[in-house]
Amino acid sequence: MKTGSTDLATLGQRIRHFRGERGMTLDQAGEAVGLAGSQLSLIENGKREPKLSTLDALASAFGIGLEDLLSREAPSPRAALELELGRAQASPLYASLGLPPIRAGRGIGDDTLEAIVGLHRELQRRASQAIATPEEARRANTHLRERMRERDNHLPEIEQLAEEQVRAAGHRTGAVTHREVSVMAERLGFQLIYVNDLPDSTRSITDLANGRIYLPPASIPGGHGLRSMALQAMAHRLLGHQPPASYDEFLWQRLEINYFAAACLMPRDASVAFLQQAKKEKRLAIEDFRDAFGVTHEAAALRFTNLGTTYLDMTVHFLRVAGDGALLKGYENDGLPLPTDVTGSIEGQWVCKKWSARTAFEHTNRTTENYQYTDTPAGTFWCATQTGRTDAAEFSISVGVPFAQAKWFRGRETTLRAVSTCPDEACCRRAPAGLAERWAGRAWPSARLHAHVLSPLPSGTFPGVDDAEVYAFLEAHAGQ
Repeated sequence: MKTGSTDLATLGQRIRHFRGERGMTLDQAGEAVGLAGSQLSLIENGKREPKLSTLDALASAFGIGLEDLLSREAPSPRAALELELGRAQASPLYASLGLPPIRAGRGIGDDTLEAIVGLHRELQRRASQAIATPEEARRANTHLRERMRERDNHLPEIEQLAEEQVRAAGHRTGAVTHREVSVMAERLGFQLIYVNDLPDSTRSITDLANGRIYLPPASIPGGHGLRSMALQAMAHRLLGHQPPASYDEFLWQRLEINYFAAACLMPRDASVAFLQQAKKEKRLAIEDFRDAFGVTHEAAALRFTNLGTTYLDMTVHFLRVAGDGALLKGYENDGLPLPTDVTGSIEGQWVCKKWSARTAFEHTNRTTENYQYTDTPAGTFWCATQTGRTDAAEFSISVGVPFAQAKWFRGRETTLRAVSTCPDEACCRRAPAGLAERWAGRAWPSARLHAHVLSPLPSGTFPGVDDAEVYAFLEAHAGQ
């Protein structure tokens, strides 16, 4: 008889149940089947696998059929609870807590046992909820995008909070400086400290006990990234964040801290004044907005979507597209037909090869924005696209508007125009009939996996963070 540990536990419970019903002691039942009472005890506790002949003899001794003894059902409600407790305590989740197992002996009443098992169920539920599968991650991303679309990508409460913090730090005009960011931290009771040994799983660490925010070295080229990371760390405190209980909550917190950092680096009042003047003069340009506040092109593009609908009275869209054409980030409230899968998720979907987010990679001059009009099934859109490169790959950043609103932007006079019929696959995804016929069955391409789309969120107190490394880091730096 070959069976799993769970079946052995159930079998042992059923043997004990029928033995008890017959009023037999371990020694009496063992003697009836040719076993010592200690050996039968091991079988009842699921620690020894019995021979089929032994089971047949036990069934005869209890006056039942072998099939009754081998049933996979718990013999009683009490036994079902004991079995569930055993499975829970044998799980990696319980082992990770470092707690001793509880033996469900007769001294534990049914109510107490039911409460303990209920706690295990809730522990497992919360742990499962905190780990986002790829499907859950895509659903959460889709929900977040729809939520922000309803708000025109604008969070007025965070705008006001950022405005107050920036003004209190003494900032009045121009780009927010490192010094002003440090003053903001000091007002919250924190000191910014730049170190070389941050754990790889973190961007910053906030030491609440000693009032410190640890960041990467200040010698990193450029300044936007460090200012932004410090502001994001402060945002967690200002917004009262707690460790997220779900992937949805994790994404919302990440969006809030990114929004706060952007609203500090490009303050609402100054940004709106800059953009409204540029619109009045019909020279709106993301690259000008970027340079005026000393941020990255992507940060300026996203910030434009925060303010464009509410303060400039225009609908907009934003795309970050990888060099292979996969959509990494996207937002629209202007009707641009973003590619989606069956769940409504856009991450990892292929952008039409005729959109400027893709055609911009073909231009030799990448020092400035590329402009293009694109006719789509949802209407004509104008886009400004800037390309860039990380250590890993190239990407493009696009901001666009419907045709009627292009008149406010520099680059509106472009003569570049394309026609896209996506999501019709004949637009750019389906090969011409002759080419497809020539190569059908004669080629085998190996697809590249977009791991960032499929990866679930790691578990932990703070999802995606190696807690052990963080606490070791804090311990090492606490006395400095």
